[in-house]
Amino acid sequence: MNGKPRMGWMLGSLLACFAAPVMAQESVTPLLHPLFQDHAVLQRDQPIPVWGHAAPDTTVSVKFARQTATAQANAEGRWQITLKPIAAGGPYEMSVRAGRDVQTVSDVQMGDVWLCSGQSNMELPVRRALNADSEIASAAQPDIRLFTVPKAPAVTPREGFSGPVSWQPASPESVRDFSAACYFFARELRKTVNVPMGLIQSAWGGSRIEAWTSADALRAQGGMEEALDVFALYASDPVAANAAWGKHWQQWWEQRERATPGDAPWQPDADRTGWRQAPAQLGAWERWGIPALAAYNGMVWYRTQVKLSAAQAGQGARLELAPADETDVTWVNGVAVGSQNAPGEPRSYPLPPGLLKAGTNSVVVNVLDTWGDGGLAGPAEAHALQLDDGTRIVLDAPWWYRAAPGDLSPPLAPWHAASGLSTLYNGMIAPLGSYGLRGMLWYQGESNTGDGAAYADRLRTLRDDWRRQFGAEMPLLVVQLAGYGQPPVAPVESGWAQVREAQRRVAAEDPHSGLALAIDIGDAYDIHPPNKQELGRRLARVARHVVHGEQALAASGPTASRVSRTRVEVRISFDDVTGTLVATGANGPIGFELCDAEAKHCTYADATLDGNAVVLNSLQAGTAASVRYCWADGPVCTLRDSSGAPAGPFELSLTPSGTP
Repeated sequence: MNGKPRMGWMLGSLLACFAAPVMAQESVTPLLHPLFQDHAVLQRDQPIPVWGHAAPDTTVSVKFARQTATAQANAEGRWQITLKPIAAGGPYEMSVRAGRDVQTVSDVQMGDVWLCSGQSNMELPVRRALNADSEIASAAQPDIRLFTVPKAPAVTPREGFSGPVSWQPASPESVRDFSAACYFFARELRKTVNVPMGLIQSAWGGSRIEAWTSADALRAQGGMEEALDVFALYASDPVAANAAWGKHWQQWWEQRERATPGDAPWQPDADRTGWRQAPAQLGAWERWGIPALAAYNGMVWYRTQVKLSAAQAGQGARLELAPADETDVTWVNGVAVGSQNAPGEPRSYPLPPGLLKAGTNSVVVNVLDTWGDGGLAGPAEAHALQLDDGTRIVLDAPWWYRAAPGDLSPPLAPWHAASGLSTLYNGMIAPLGSYGLRGMLWYQGESNTGDGAAYADRLRTLRDDWRRQFGAEMPLLVVQLAGYGQPPVAPVESGWAQVREAQRRVAAEDPHSGLALAIDIGDAYDIHPPNKQELGRRLARVARHVVHGEQALAASGPTASRVSRTRVEVRISFDDVTGTLVATGANGPIGFELCDAEAKHCTYADATLDGNAVVLNSLQAGTAASVRYCWADGPVCTLRDSSGAPAGPFELSLTPSGTP
């Protein structure tokens, strides 16, 4: 090739560069909230809210399923649009543009989205369910999409998640650690509602219902104002909040039943009577070789001292402690400086300015353990004051201890992750924003059985709170607590039974709620019963009735509806009976009790079947104030209908009119 053609080509290219406009390079920037990702499921047949962040005041354009919508990002960069409803189907692609920034997500399906929340029985993964290996191996369900909210408490409502998230089509790899109850529910429901399903798991083992409810809703409910005030203070000044909470806790200690006047173990000059020296390595008190602590679940006080120079005491400092199992409240020189419910995690508490002093300083730690091994871990070098100048002063003086009565239930700091107020709502529900849902599944209550009488109001508050976020008539499907523990030999009071009754009543009072029974699929020895497949089937049945309008299908089996009595018998009528009532394992059903109002004394009553009614024969029939069925932590329940569906636990008042 000679030079002329080559030179001409180069000259032409150069001229073309000047003649053609310069194209701005697009950047791939996350404009959408992390809920909107590849493989997402959006709620069909409803307006579709879509939101995210862009540069402040930027115009944002969203294209999806032949729709285009625009919005203006506000001064903080947040934007939101609402797309028109779309029927089930897909896959679709969503494209978002803001100036030079663009984001595209693909394989988006329109279907039904379910929020699955609660504590450990909702969190329990498929790998721990019955027949786990075969269930995992056969879990190729690409139209079921899984989304797990990262576990993270927060003291104020968060807009985003604490870690990376993604939508995953159901596969052997993705279902392994996903909620078994949630997955089996969707798999069963798709047999009759054949649309794509998106499952959002937001659950935390051991959590109380108050942690899942917003602070505004808890405040409106009432009775928690002091704790909520301290919680609000904690968001801006944790040091001051800890001191304030310490005073509240101290007041509880001094006013508790059987309290000793003047007993204030947190004070530096507290009476040392009854204190004993702890082992040098500390660790679980069950392993100290002390018979009284060998199987002790309760509260133990610890105390030690540390000497500081004037220069050391004048610095800012943090108190570092080894892990405490499970809940601690910690004081320095009589001032509360920290409290956490975090088994296995070390503590690090900033100290208020001026709290330390030259000479001897006291450190007192109260540890509460409710099960398993408890105590403050060692060795001595794990506990120290960390000064601002980098000096670390080990608390190497001897530790002393004193055990408290084992039946104490102290107040828990409102910022604790699973047992606090609004902590999990802020970190794990608030970030879901107004994402479209078909319904909500709730499996929780075990951690509230110590105060079962308050659970009904707590559940109503959570229901209404979440509906303010996700929709005024959003369906709520509640799992009634499964049986756990040995059957009683005589009628007993039971916090578990109180929670079940609260769940039953709250579900029954609301046309958009339903109750899935689990009383007969529990395990006397395992608080996490593995038969989540049957639970999924029952939840799907409730959804078909409550959400999809299959009124001919009873939601959850025989339901006690009316009660009447004579001088010698009580008659309980049941609705929603498929076929007839039947009793298993005996000629008649067992587990019925008649109770006296004043003494709350209950006796078992012999029961016989009469069509769709149960008749109790008892000398107490004429005077009893209420009738109960399956009222225990782990009762034996033998009443079913011809389909095998159990009748659930209940308590009904025996009123003059005969209505429950």
